[in-house]
Amino acid sequence: MATLYSTQKTKWSQNVPSEKIKPNETGGRMRIAFADVTLASAAIADVVQMVNLPNGARLIDGYLTNAALGASTTLSVGYAAYKNAAGTTVALSAAAYLAATSTSSAARTDILATIALGAGSVVDADQDGLPITITLAGGTASGVVQVAIRYVVD
Repeated sequence: MATLYSTQKTKWSQNVPSEKIKPNETGGRMRIAFADVTLASAAIADVVQMVNLPNGARLIDGYLTNAALGASTTLSVGYAAYKNAAGTTVALSAAAYLAATSTSSAARTDILATIALGAGSVVDADQDGLPITITLAGGTASGVVQVAIRYVVD
């Protein structure tokens, strides 16, 4: 039977000399980014920029909450094009954090639910941050939509 260590535990207790663990890995402050919008006959392919997350933020989890937006409507959660900390433009990804999910009925849906959907990732953005977006598909939508994302920084 072997004893295995996480990356952070290895830095702290196995490496000689020990390495500093980043605040967004241990001891950092949990923050929440919250944004809401009331859609009024929003059209298919409309994109709403909801909130920007700061550079260095470690994304923990989040949710999308919606009223019943209309028949056949769906929303995805991702990000708009932005510049990373090195100044290089990063292309948009409309469904980076949640693939299109039905919003025909009122619901709360997890975003950043898996590693593939960004859980645990660290924001690499310039001073403007990472622009979180929602994208509409399927039909015309009216009603309230909310996004909340928990993240860790300093």
